[in-house]
Amino acid sequence: MLEFDAEAARQVEAVYLTADVVQQRREVLHLLALTAGEAVLDLGSGPGLLATDMAQAVGPTGQVCGIDVSDSMLTLARGRAVPAGSAPVEYRHGGADAVPYPDGYFDAAVTTQVLEYVADIPAALAEASRVLRPGGRLLVLDTDWDSIVWHSTDPDRMRRILLTWEQHLADPFLPRTLGRQLRQAGFDVAPPRVLPLLNVGYETATYSGRLIPIVARFVVGRDGWTAATVDSWVEDLRTLGPDCFFSLNRYVFCATKPE
Repeated sequence: MLEFDAEAARQVEAVYLTADVVQQRREVLHLLALTAGEAVLDLGSGPGLLATDMAQAVGPTGQVCGIDVSDSMLTLARGRAVPAGSAPVEYRHGGADAVPYPDGYFDAAVTTQVLEYVADIPAALAEASRVLRPGGRLLVLDTDWDSIVWHSTDPDRMRRILLTWEQHLADPFLPRTLGRQLRQAGFDVAPPRVLPLLNVGYETATYSGRLIPIVARFVVGRDGWTAATVDSWVEDLRTLGPDCFFSLNRYVFCATKPE
């Protein structure tokens, strides 16, 4: 799977700073409906952008805790300034299947683009349930990578690149089974929502523009992909200009731990 070393962490941070993902964070915050004084857990907190936003939402009487398995991500997150009047933010090393907090500690938990990397989803959901108080809220956002539409002048090469890219995840199609697995974990689950990403016309500072080098870095050396062939793929996408077309669906599941 994808290794989040220092370079990968910086590339992911650049993706998260695009307008596409900024809007996604706004939607996540809206659905979480955080209130002042709440304690919130960010499972797989990455570079800390969502955790920082949540700290502002719950205010100085609240608490935000982020965990991540990547030391490089934790370094980025710990270096991020938190605006005055925000909750304190704490980051710890930890995975979704072993959360380093006691039972019933949090009012809400969120995990975005994380569970698709986790091999044991039941264990991760059991941990989320354990650390939530009764009535606590869990928001999960993940991508179905089969929903991707990415125009290229060589459709067969594009298809094969994406098949190799799917190897960076434990389950590239997790949203299809996530509702059932949440219910099996004991959560009450609302109907999922779709958050589409759409980029028309090539620009570097878009989700797809920032995704290109991440995909390229991952696929080189796998399934026979050489650096020269992948460079040709990258150049093709970047020279499409106004003919660039990219779309992808992410799905949000809002769940509640019963009282």
